Formats: sequence, structure tokens, C-alpha cells
Amino acid sequence: MVAALPFLADALVVLGVIVITLGVYGIIRLPDTYARLHAASKVVSLGVVSLLLASTVTGDPAVIFRVALIAAFLVVTTPVSAHVVARAAYLRGERMESRGAVDESGKLDIGS
Repeated sequence: MVAALPFLADALVVLGVIVITLGVYGIIRLPDTYARLHAASKVVSLGVVSLLLASTVTGDPAVIFRVALIAAFLVVTTPVSAHVVARAAYLRGERMESRGAVDESGKLDIGS
């Protein structure tokens, strides 16, 4: 089992780098603020947390404790900050550019 741990750490790092790369591509390529924000929050939630998990392979209790605190902080604050940024964009009147986007609040005219 001990011999498999470096491979697990390498796999988690590769997974994290792939997710982060795809997320950055999404931030650049997606059409509007809301879709870009979705891609950015997924980068933090999936990519960075998998990089943090790769750090826990050391088995050092201090590192594991720090990683747990950092991961918990990111998992709690990322959706909240994404919501606040999306709400600010909505209140500013940012339009949804994605095909099939529907504003269900009825406050903005998205379709025109």
C-alpha cells in the first residue's frame, strides 16, 4: 500500500491540473459572466481541492490538518462568493448571453 501512495499523489495532481486547465479555458471561452463564474467556481471546488488532497499523502498530521482547514474554507466560501458576484452582475443588469438562457425572476428582459 505504501508504494501506491506516490502514484495516488501524482494522479491527484494531474487531475487537479487538468481540471484547472479546463476551467481556465472555460473562463476564457464561455459567453457571459454567469457561465464564466460557474467555470471559475468549479476550478476552485474540484481542481484546487484535488491538489490539496495530493498533499495529504505525506501522512503528516500537521499537513493533513492544514489541508482539511483550507479545503473546508474553500468549500464553504466558494459558493458564497460566486453567488455574491453573480448577484452583483445581475443587479448591474448583465445579460445572459448563453443560448436558451432564461431569467425566471421576470425583472430583466433577457430575450431581446
